[in-house]
Amino acid sequence: QGKPNECSEDVENQPEEKGSDGHSLGVKHPTTYLESLFHLIKGNIGSGVFAMGDAFKNAGLLLAPVLTIFLGFVCIYGNHVLINCSKELGRRRKMRQYPTFPDTMEWSFQTGPKCFQRFSHTIRFLVSLFNIMAQLGFCSVYFVFISSTLHTILKRHGYLVDVHVLMAIILIPMVSTAMVRNLKFLVPFSVLANILTGAGVCLTMYISMHDLPPITSRNAVGSISTIPLFFGTVIYCFEGIGLVLPLQSEMKNPDKFGSRFGVLNVGMTIVGCALLWVGFVGYLKYGEDVAGSLTLNLPKNSLFSEVVQLTIAIGLLFSYALQFHVAVTFVWPDYNRKYGPFKHPVLAECGIRLGMALITFVAAEVVPKLGLFISLLGSVSSTALALVFPPLCDLALHWGHQPGPNYLFDCVSLLLAVVGFSTGTFYSLRDIIRAFFYSPT
Repeated sequence: QGKPNECSEDVENQPEEKGSDGHSLGVKHPTTYLESLFHLIKGNIGSGVFAMGDAFKNAGLLLAPVLTIFLGFVCIYGNHVLINCSKELGRRRKMRQYPTFPDTMEWSFQTGPKCFQRFSHTIRFLVSLFNIMAQLGFCSVYFVFISSTLHTILKRHGYLVDVHVLMAIILIPMVSTAMVRNLKFLVPFSVLANILTGAGVCLTMYISMHDLPPITSRNAVGSISTIPLFFGTVIYCFEGIGLVLPLQSEMKNPDKFGSRFGVLNVGMTIVGCALLWVGFVGYLKYGEDVAGSLTLNLPKNSLFSEVVQLTIAIGLLFSYALQFHVAVTFVWPDYNRKYGPFKHPVLAECGIRLGMALITFVAAEVVPKLGLFISLLGSVSSTALALVFPPLCDLALHWGHQPGPNYLFDCVSLLLAVVGFSTGTFYSLRDIIRAFFYSPT
């Protein structure tokens, strides 16, 4: 047994206090089990699901499903670790609501040995920074994806509308949905987004499952040089940890979020099945010709393909609000704590939301080849959020009395993080260099 942590006693004996989000007396508009499930599924199934065919090509038709299940388990277990750490800290501090992600990381480090304590403020900053950059980055990509899809479809029918004009047009509904301040009232958007995205996936699979070749015609195991690329795509698809604690804290019965058949396990099982289905069928159907997005393999100049692409684009339009809300949960509470209280807090929060929405719009309008930079950002932030922060939180909070299985998970997760970070960063930088310095003029 290790020496008792020097600051753990101080943490446990602190008086009842509010969380950094200011809600200590319960949630005004709590969400139900089903509503939270819709949010979780929507937060994890987006345009990334259509990249699974390419991911399976990199790992092989036999190895890819095994690795997908393994990585999914690691990511989901990491979510549970974060939830349990948040619960334990909330109980120690006698809080009525679970601490936020930044609070959980900072207080865990403060509870740990000196090697962790000195980085408690730094880890809080990094958690907030990575979540904000990742979520706003994804929101910016939505602008690019939707406007590019509309531009292509309109061009096929003889209407030439500049992509930047289309971005300005879709800014109106984007900003409107961004003003919704409560997860309860975001449920209709998540339901619509799930229906449209699900329809897009099913229609894409309907086309792809015709005349499938035999399984033996595809590589069972990918090459050593391409398997690391598989890791980056799958981690990106499973990384929705920034949504976990906000969803749990907004539930009518938070204990139903992380239970055996709770929102997290059920929702991520559905997400995992969707990723396996799209990945397996996509690679089996198109083989080495499978595109980075499966929608690009659909028949060209086909009305059916246009319907699929438009369905997915509208689904992403309704997805913007939820991804944006996650970013706001990391910005507004700290801003309110530092500069508040405000005379008109609702107006102040809406002002922050408007400013953040305009940032995502300007980034999409101004930054060339934005998707490449978001891929680089995702390889760093997604890896850190899914594979680095949960085990570090667990190690700090339970230092000296860590159960063997938990310690093993922490080590495996950190090892996977090294692989994901190094390979993802390398290939993202390579693509950026190729695009800016070696692309044809």
